[in-house]
Amino acid sequence: MNLLVITNNPQRPSFRQRIKIYLDALSKNGVNCEIVRFPSQSVIRRRFFRRCADFDAVYLHKKKLNCLDACWLRRYSRKVIYDFDDAVMYSDKDPCRESYSRERLFRRTVKSADLVIAGNPYLADRARRYNQNVQILPTGINVDDYQTAADRENDGKIVLVWIGSKSTLKYLAQIAPALEEIGQRYPQAVLRIICDEFLDLTHIPVEKKIWSLESQSAELTTSDIGLSPLPDNRFTRGKCGFKILQYAAASLPTVSSPVGVNCDYVQDGITGYHAVNHKQWVDKISYLIDNPQAMRSMGQNARREVEKNFDIKILGERLCEMVKDVI
Repeated sequence: MNLLVITNNPQRPSFRQRIKIYLDALSKNGVNCEIVRFPSQSVIRRRFFRRCADFDAVYLHKKKLNCLDACWLRRYSRKVIYDFDDAVMYSDKDPCRESYSRERLFRRTVKSADLVIAGNPYLADRARRYNQNVQILPTGINVDDYQTAADRENDGKIVLVWIGSKSTLKYLAQIAPALEEIGQRYPQAVLRIICDEFLDLTHIPVEKKIWSLESQSAELTTSDIGLSPLPDNRFTRGKCGFKILQYAAASLPTVSSPVGVNCDYVQDGITGYHAVNHKQWVDKISYLIDNPQAMRSMGQNARREVEKNFDIKILGERLCEMVKDVI
């Protein structure tokens, strides 16, 4: 079986965690994948779409199609699978404003697919408005990449960690007053930011770590408490909570906003805590710092949950079944 995988950018984290990590599993299950970039020039796309006829199915990653592209894809493809893990029908900059163009593109793309694979139930509900064959596949993680460092330096620090992109750094900035208060309460507290941009705070030291695929695991496993703040809006409810899975794989408890899948990925009082306002952010982080045994226990609980429900060995088999069923 041959699968043509179409994406705007194979270097994006979404592609890496939704498709690239499963290429070996697909190959072992008899599904050979060819990855191609979606052409930016409309004049060459007709020739590009004709190639779809040479494959048993086309796997379209996240790209929304205009009318002409959707017609060509459907004309030349035997089967179409559409995978998405963000609220692509809404604007991240202004999620409250109706975006008719985004919704129209999303509707057309979803209708064109034989199978839609959504990253969470919220996204699946949006897709089912236009296609009844929608399945949920959470974003997966290779848990084996996150082995807790046995030789971590015992320097007395408590490392709060946030990992993400510069586009989401603004979410961390929203809890800056709470982090400043933590820094005033606990001189041993440090904020570690793993990103390609950073923010500076006054009362808590900030460790600035440039994100890299090679170093992120070590930087997480030598931390103590994961942070996942989010505003509550139509776009953020579509987030797939990958940073929480990373914290869990690194055996860290997470303090998070109860938005979207965060509500389920962080089991309040078991694998971490939910926080909805300044006081709760301060209180929950403080409790974990004051109770190191509870902090370790919650981190271990989180690791067991991510091993059981989100490891790529499990989700890879599910994806292979979905693809083979469609073909």
